[in-house]
Amino acid sequence: MSFHEVRYPVRMSLGSSGGPERRTEIVTLVNGFEERNSPWAHARRRYDAGAGMRSLDDLATLIAFFEARHGQLHGFRWKDWADYKTCLPSQPISATDQVIGTGDGVTTAFQLSKTYASGGATYTRVLRKPVADSVIVAVGGVVQTLPAGFTVAHTTGIITLNLPPALGAVVTAGCEFDVPVRFDTDRIIASIASFQAGEIPAVPVIEVRI
Repeated sequence: MSFHEVRYPVRMSLGSSGGPERRTEIVTLVNGFEERNSPWAHARRRYDAGAGMRSLDDLATLIAFFEARHGQLHGFRWKDWADYKTCLPSQPISATDQVIGTGDGVTTAFQLSKTYASGGATYTRVLRKPVADSVIVAVGGVVQTLPAGFTVAHTTGIITLNLPPALGAVVTAGCEFDVPVRFDTDRIIASIASFQAGEIPAVPVIEVRI
């Protein structure tokens, strides 16, 4: 899949709508009970880029961004303002936000992730598009520094420690992250008259697996 490491304009994604989508297959049995199954291990997020436009200049920016991505052909980065960092929205990022692994004395590469917990159940989401200069890492509670302690692959979300953590040492990390997406349409239908009248074109955006 072709992916452009460029971010959709942040000021325009601020007013957009969207969020995670799950796929659940439900079969109702003759006795009224249900059997439920999900073919997806991970949620897929959808957004409406049109909802964030406030002016004709925004519309022009959207069209330019759409054309440069060739419609649905190339993926890009998207900031989900409802879920863009490893801690709560009101809190600052810290090196102990998320547990991303445990040392075995050999392994040095760890994948950034975020765990969602509620009612005793958890879901771990892989973070493949960390924001540059936002990643903080700690090993056994000791904060590591760049580049002496670790390096970050900003296109995959893999952290590589310069030294393997000791056996049992907990590796934690915090960061801001983007969602890898593409446009979910190959056309934009808009007119100046409609836009000035308050009618915003729908521009669907969908998360991509990478």
